[in-house]
Amino acid sequence: MGASKYILYGPFEQLVTMQGLPMKGAISDEELPCLRAGGVLVKDGRIHSVGEFSALKASNKAQDTEYCTIPEGSVALPGFIDAHTHICFAGSRARDYAARNAGKSYLEIAQAGGGIWDTVQKTRAASKEELVQNTISRAKAHLITGTTTLEVKSGYGLKPEEEIKMLEAIAAANAQTHTDLIPTCLAAHTLPKDREIKEEEYLREILTKLLPVVKEKQLAKRVDIFVEDGAFSETMALEFLQEAMQLGFKATVHADQFTTGGSRVAVEAGALSADHLEVSGDSEIQLLANSEVMAIALPGASLGLGCGFTPARKLLDAGAGLAIASDHNPGSAPMGQLVTQAAILGTFEKLTQAEVFAGITYRAAHALDLKDRGVLAPGMLADLCVYEVSDICEILYHQGNLKPSFVIKKGEIVYDQSKGIS
Repeated sequence: MGASKYILYGPFEQLVTMQGLPMKGAISDEELPCLRAGGVLVKDGRIHSVGEFSALKASNKAQDTEYCTIPEGSVALPGFIDAHTHICFAGSRARDYAARNAGKSYLEIAQAGGGIWDTVQKTRAASKEELVQNTISRAKAHLITGTTTLEVKSGYGLKPEEEIKMLEAIAAANAQTHTDLIPTCLAAHTLPKDREIKEEEYLREILTKLLPVVKEKQLAKRVDIFVEDGAFSETMALEFLQEAMQLGFKATVHADQFTTGGSRVAVEAGALSADHLEVSGDSEIQLLANSEVMAIALPGASLGLGCGFTPARKLLDAGAGLAIASDHNPGSAPMGQLVTQAAILGTFEKLTQAEVFAGITYRAAHALDLKDRGVLAPGMLADLCVYEVSDICEILYHQGNLKPSFVIKKGEIVYDQSKGIS
C-alpha cells in the first residue's frame, strides 16, 4: 500500500472511535461512541476521515484510493497503548516467582541474590545488540495482541554508561519494529549495590552526568523514580523530579506500591502520571482526583506479587483519570498481556468496558503526553486493532484469549492473524 494513497478500511460492524469521552472520572458503557457500518479513510499514515463506510466510499472516488475490505462482522478500536513497561532487560527471574509463591518475602528474595539487582547484573552483562533483540521480540509479542504503542523504561543499568546502553538499545529496537517505543529514563529505580553511594549523591549523579547526555543524544524525554522504602524518599524524589523537569524532561512516578507517599510527590511535581497505587487510601485518591496527574493501574504487578489491585473504582468515582498498563518486567509482572490484565482488573474493580478501553487507549496516550493517538478521529495516527467479532463485549469477555485479526499501524496492516507480522 503506497504511503501517498488513500486507503479506506471497512465496513466495520462496530467502529469504536473513543471520541468525545472525558479524560477523568467514570464512564458508562452507554457513552461509548460506536459507529455502525463504519469506515476509516487513511492518508499518509493518519486518519483523513471517519464515518459510514458507504458514504466515505461514495465521496472518495480518487483514482489512487485503495479499498481494504474487512471481514464481515468486525469490531475496530484504536490501537492499544501500554503506558508502563520494562521490556528492555536480560535474564529471567523465574526463581524469584517460585520463591514468592513458596512464601518468601521481597526482602528475603533480594537478600538471597534475587530481585532487581539480579536483573541489573544480567542486563549489564548483556551486549547492546542482545538488549535490542530482546526488546524487539517482546514488542512483537505485544503488537499481535493489539498494542501499537509501548512505553519502555531503562533502570536495569544503574550507572550512567549502562543506562545509556539501555536507552540506545530501546532507540535501536524502535527503529526495527512497527510498534512505537516511548523511552523513559528510570535510572532512579533503586540504589546500585556494587558501590557505596548515598541517595542524594546518586540522584545528583543522574542529574549531572546522565540526563544531560540523554538530552543531548535525544534518547528520552521522560524520567521516572521509584518512591518507596528501600528505594528513594519523598523529599529526595520531589527535588530530583523538579530539577529534571527544569532540564526539560517530563516526569512520572512509581508511587504507592507498598507504602504511600509517592502519589503526593507526583502531584506536587506536576508529573504526567502516578503508577502502581496499590496501597493508595482515601486521602491519596482524593489528592489524585483533584490533580491533573493520570493514575495508572498495573494489574500485572498485583497478579505477580499476589497483592491487592489499584483501587481503580474508587479513583474513577472520585473523579481521577485512570489508565491501565502491563508493567511487563522480569520480576513482579512477567505476563505482559495488557488486555488480559485489563479484563481481570475490570472484573475485580467493577469497571465498565468503556472505562477499561479508555484506560488502554486515549487515557494511556494522555499519560505519555501523546496527543496524536488513542482516538479514531481526523488527524490522528491511523492505529487500529480489528477483531472478527460483531460485538465489542466479546473482547474483554474472553479475557485476552481473543486476539485481533488485524493490527493497523500508521495506516498499514502490520499484523494479519493468518499471515503473521509483516
